[in-house]
Amino acid sequence: MHAPLVTLRGLGKAYGSGARRFTAVSGVNLEIAEGEFVALLGPSGCGKSTLLRMITGLIAPTEGEVLYRGGRLEGVNPHATIVFQTFALFPWLTVQENVEVVLKARGVPPRVRARRALDLLDRVGLAGFDNAYPRELSGGMRQKVGFARAMAVEPELLCLDEPFSALDVLSAETLRGELLELWTSGKIPTRAILMVSHNIDEAVFMADRIVIMDKDPGHIVRVMPVDLPHPRQRKSPEYLAFVDRVYALLAGQTLTEDEELGTAPGQPGHTRRLPDLTINEIAGLVERMADQPAHGGDIYRLAEELHVSSDYLLKAIEAAELLGFVTIRAGDMELTPLGETFAEASILARKEIFGSRLRRLPLVVWLLDLLRASGNRQIKFEVAETALSLEFPRAEAARQVETMINWGRYAEILSYDDNSEVILLEPEGGVHLE
Repeated sequence: MHAPLVTLRGLGKAYGSGARRFTAVSGVNLEIAEGEFVALLGPSGCGKSTLLRMITGLIAPTEGEVLYRGGRLEGVNPHATIVFQTFALFPWLTVQENVEVVLKARGVPPRVRARRALDLLDRVGLAGFDNAYPRELSGGMRQKVGFARAMAVEPELLCLDEPFSALDVLSAETLRGELLELWTSGKIPTRAILMVSHNIDEAVFMADRIVIMDKDPGHIVRVMPVDLPHPRQRKSPEYLAFVDRVYALLAGQTLTEDEELGTAPGQPGHTRRLPDLTINEIAGLVERMADQPAHGGDIYRLAEELHVSSDYLLKAIEAAELLGFVTIRAGDMELTPLGETFAEASILARKEIFGSRLRRLPLVVWLLDLLRASGNRQIKFEVAETALSLEFPRAEAARQVETMINWGRYAEILSYDDNSEVILLEPEGGVHLE
């Protein structure tokens, strides 16, 4: 370990002002040393990408500071570069020209930039494709061009914003291995790598340290050194035990019902977001747990068996936990009596159970009160979205309203007219909900 390359002191970022001020990240303190591969891991909305953009100087913090080699960062960091999850290649340029374009912008002479581009393409395994166009390449090959372009400027800090998430499973796995080979063998000039990831296995497989974040607002929960030698063996007991610990930390454990539910918008306390999942996705998880209770509780094993990403599984577990169908403890999940009843219930009985739980969620109660207060038991989607944007960013407010509509329609509490974009409160009756 060397001296810190990057130092974050009390770093935070907020958007908007007054009642519409939203804090994305707050109070982040972190050091990244030369020779480190660090992964930022956490649920969607915890500010990982925001943190990455502040470190590279693409956006300015509203509190705290970023230090690079001990000096306060002002503006774009010339020693850092980012590889995004989308390929972001110029379709009218060849592979070689896509790599050269960043060197051209820095005034590198044509002969020098051509030589450097060809060398980098060779290192990432794209020799012979220099005259091809992006449309001729697979997704994995296009992302390799992105890596080559990022490394062309010889950055000291290479930042990766979910660089493998847009790839198919096999391409992503191959590219992870190839990047690790370049990094561990010293074939790239980079002094440190900082990667944003939703994938627990990916973070454990690649990183030297994992920085675990949580949301509302984004903050660091724990920093975990990964003391496993490279190349890492995914089936080794040590590797599996470490992944299980990360799952346990991210899943947390079930709190009291009041703590789990949070409060309604406008009330003191934390307004909890609803996971944007369909009823079928939630029901599928509960049914899976009911079908295999003997060995279905280990969250890490469940992710492997279902072949889903850790981010998706944790979101599904959060929804089931919020509805009172499961409890979490030390990385294991268990069905509650209500969850068992829901799994075995008929279609109409499931609607009744779901509706009963829905009416206990403070965010849903807030929407129902808004509808009752309207006089005609209906409001425009935009009205609910605008009101909720005092709690969340506008895009997230829209997602929350959509989720409440979808869940409410299933429970026959709400209906929605897509043509007029009006949310309506259903009259009591039909499925018994209370």
